[in-house]
Amino acid sequence: MSGSNDVLRQRLQSEHTRLLEQVNRLEENDYRGSGYGNHIADDGTETYEQTKGESIKRNEALLLWQVEHALRKFELGTYGICENCGVPVDRARLKAIPYAQYCMECKSRIERSG
Repeated sequence: MSGSNDVLRQRLQSEHTRLLEQVNRLEENDYRGSGYGNHIADDGTETYEQTKGESIKRNEALLLWQVEHALRKFELGTYGICENCGVPVDRARLKAIPYAQYCMECKSRIERSG
């Protein structure tokens, strides 16, 4: 079990590095137009690109937080334990989503209650 946890920790660390670089790159390359296009379609395209960029940045930042949270759980010795009910999260789920916070039963319940 320890060996597979090491693999999952390494995957999380690699993902952390990738996400951190991506979030930093998105912040540095923030698309900022003048707001004064030559045509209304140009302004519409600019607004669309800004909205899309903000959405991607938000999603990447959330994923970065989840990965950092999972890495902290390794330090605390609570990695792989459902944060809702306290049972071990299935290994297959952790392999698919190494930053999973909940077992499948709790995750399904949370999504249904919405």
